[in-house]
Amino acid sequence: MRILVLPGDGVGPEITAATLAVLEAARGRFSLPLDLRHDVVGRESHRLHGSTARGELLEAARGVDGVILGPADILESDDERRGEINPSKFFRKGLDLFANIRPCRTYAGLPGKVGEFDLVVVRENTEGFYADRNMEAGNGEILVTPEVAISLRRITRACSLRIAEAACELAMRRGRRLTVVHKANVLKVTDGLFLGACRDVVAGFPEIAMETVLVDSMMAHVVRDPRRFDVVVTTNMFGDILSDLTAELSGSLGLGGSLNAGKEHAMAQAAHGSAPDIAGKDVANPFSLVLSAALLLSWHGRRTRQAAFAAAGAAIEDAVSDAIGAGEATRDIGGRLGTVATAEALAARIRAG
Repeated sequence: MRILVLPGDGVGPEITAATLAVLEAARGRFSLPLDLRHDVVGRESHRLHGSTARGELLEAARGVDGVILGPADILESDDERRGEINPSKFFRKGLDLFANIRPCRTYAGLPGKVGEFDLVVVRENTEGFYADRNMEAGNGEILVTPEVAISLRRITRACSLRIAEAACELAMRRGRRLTVVHKANVLKVTDGLFLGACRDVVAGFPEIAMETVLVDSMMAHVVRDPRRFDVVVTTNMFGDILSDLTAELSGSLGLGGSLNAGKEHAMAQAAHGSAPDIAGKDVANPFSLVLSAALLLSWHGRRTRQAAFAAAGAAIEDAVSDAIGAGEATRDIGGRLGTVATAEALAARIRAG
């Protein structure tokens, strides 16, 4: 498996190094043929190449099986004409990574804020209200006058069908329960289209029990009783908000694994930002990127029918769970270790089996 590794900014290099240590342990235990290729994005790339995400990287990403992206800063003016490109958007749009898969679960040894739960948010990743990726050219936000602004929300049947298909395939591997989150009572055209597409896809999966929930009600239900949910599918902005909420309810945003997947490519990405205030202090929690890399291995294993990769992904997830229970984690989630020691302890667990 060929992986392009891009550490990013802030705590990115630290959590990426931790993730690579864990992958190295998984490589040894499961005899994984891993080919890691390293490059830069973010501030270092801008300093070296005049762009936070240069065009050659997209071609490099197309030539590998997956990408590991650490958190990267968006520079002050966020002006793409000056090479200030959002790396996450750059790869999500350029590789057509239409599904953002965000598992959220509680762990023994880390008190849950709302009780135990285990769910996955499946977020459409390429359209909706995201003005930097919902237009073929130009931007989806318009300043009509200094005091009037318009934001365009693009929802297409094609994109709605494929995200619903991804969610149903995931539900079939889990509890065969699917919740479609929407606001079709108000956004009758756009969310009406999305909801209709989801219903059409679920009709082809008679084993799946589907429910629909309004997005505002969903927030209340998740806080009250998250155990009710298994796989949740929704549009881009609703999914962005909901997945951050569920990750925090599980104990910390630092526990949120995130996989951006398309038909041919996938990218593991930490769910959190670059946290420059703690960079270099050996306190950053590496588990979000580690869990994201585990999702990437499992995705590759299913796609290529190589059981060793799926087994390695599952082993990493199990090792994270055991490490949290044993206190072998960073202090933000009740552990006693720094970033480097957390990675070393996790790698040792994987090697020991």
